[in-house]
Amino acid sequence: MSLTGTPFLYTLIALCVVAVALPLVLWSRVRGPKVLRAVARVLMLLFAQGTAVALVFTLVNNSNQLYDNWGDLLGTSNHVQEAADLGASGTGGIALEKLPKVRQAFKPGKGPGMRVEGGVLVTQLKGRVSGVHAEVNVWLPPQYRDPAYRNHKFPVVEVLPGYPGSSKAWYGTMDAPEQLAPLMRSGQIEPFIIVSPRTTLLPGKDTGCANIPGKVNADSWLSIDVPKMVMDNFRAQAAPDGWAVAGYSAGAHCAAKLAVAHPDRYRAAVSMSGYNDPIAVPQSLAGNSPALRAANNPYVLLEESRVPPRVALYLSGQPKDGYEAAMALRRVAKAPTTVDVVFIPAGAGGHTMALWKPQVVPAFRWLTEVMGTQHPVRTAPGSGGTTPLAPSTAGSRHAELASGTASPAAAARRP
Repeated sequence: MSLTGTPFLYTLIALCVVAVALPLVLWSRVRGPKVLRAVARVLMLLFAQGTAVALVFTLVNNSNQLYDNWGDLLGTSNHVQEAADLGASGTGGIALEKLPKVRQAFKPGKGPGMRVEGGVLVTQLKGRVSGVHAEVNVWLPPQYRDPAYRNHKFPVVEVLPGYPGSSKAWYGTMDAPEQLAPLMRSGQIEPFIIVSPRTTLLPGKDTGCANIPGKVNADSWLSIDVPKMVMDNFRAQAAPDGWAVAGYSAGAHCAAKLAVAHPDRYRAAVSMSGYNDPIAVPQSLAGNSPALRAANNPYVLLEESRVPPRVALYLSGQPKDGYEAAMALRRVAKAPTTVDVVFIPAGAGGHTMALWKPQVVPAFRWLTEVMGTQHPVRTAPGSGGTTPLAPSTAGSRHAELASGTASPAAAARRP
């Protein structure tokens, strides 16, 4: 029975009803010695508590899409076939342009949000470079199947969840296709292909999107294997100009790091509530040594870069939750690197999906503007663009606060 499936949820609800009914019906009817009666009553209470906890956990998990299956929850799934030392480039000396085309079979995705706005396609990819074997989800924009666009190649955004997090989260809890498809149809947002690969590759560990010989090559999985597969199977633009990466929480850290480390693979990155030093997450393998921390810290990469990368960064955060890290990157960045910081006020909420979901549209508006698209962007009248000057937040709805109301200039003046 699937961890996130409806049958499991309904089974838990039924068990909770039974757990409440049992003491009401049997409490005074238990027979036998005093000790036996006490044990029976304690078991009924434990059963009630256990089913209640399981139901609450399942509801929270389904809402935030933290664990995709039992293997992720129990720490028994391992998607790493091998983890060779691939060197600084992450290619292992392989001439990527000489690799044969990757041909994949896709099937319709299942789960929350996976069938809206044309549906999500899913495939199991064996990474030829990284040695990772895991699922990749692909959502195609409305124009993709339009005969008028049959010769058109589309830009791509690779989206990453936090840790723990499901590869389905951007389609389900974040509602990215549902939010973006109408704006793509109207021409306000470029029709991006949205790709979400699995990022939980090892049981109970956050890979930090790093290459760690002998353990995992998560960087090469995300920045080489997945993009090659997408470009080989869909009408996707070539890297780097046609590719961006976006994430929230741990995925935000990965997005900034991947773009800064690989300007030959990504043109832009969106980071929501991210951090720079991987040691911020205790389970991160990238925080296991000073060398790994430095190699996977976008601040260090920017500071020590001899040639500043040609990438654009969109960084949003609240005080003590991403904002300070974003401003640090902005201070150290040098042209042609550009950094836009969006200040999210504390009243927008905490480190949750409710904070990040309203940021999807502003972030994709920004991506549309910075990636040099071929089609003009029509901004809705009165919208003021993606990062309007900050008005008073008094009386603002939660979604308005969470979407970010501060321009980069205004953000710089905030404490």
